[in-house]
Amino acid sequence: MMLAIGKTIVAAILISFASWLSGKKTGLAGFLTALPLTTLLALAFSHLEWGDSKQSVEFAKSVFVAIPVSLLFFIPFLFAQKFNLGFWTCYSFGIVLLGVGYFVHSYATKFI
Repeated sequence: MMLAIGKTIVAAILISFASWLSGKKTGLAGFLTALPLTTLLALAFSHLEWGDSKQSVEFAKSVFVAIPVSLLFFIPFLFAQKFNLGFWTCYSFGIVLLGVGYFVHSYATKFI
């Protein structure tokens, strides 16, 4: 139970920091949020909790495949000005594209 509470506190502090940083240094906040922050936390927390190196490596490989697939979420934002899309429209379309990306990810991870 203490591990779960500790993980929650560390994650909350780092996510809050990234959110605060986005108002000061947008590029750095985006970089930290895009991969290093969440991946570093999730990989370390997973390994601490389960202690299984093989499982941790499989988790990391899944993340590796998921990174380019997860970029599907941002496609609507790239076309927002061209098609006069608002934030929530882009966000909703992005979520739908992530659903599609999940199936691509599931298929692709069978081969690594």
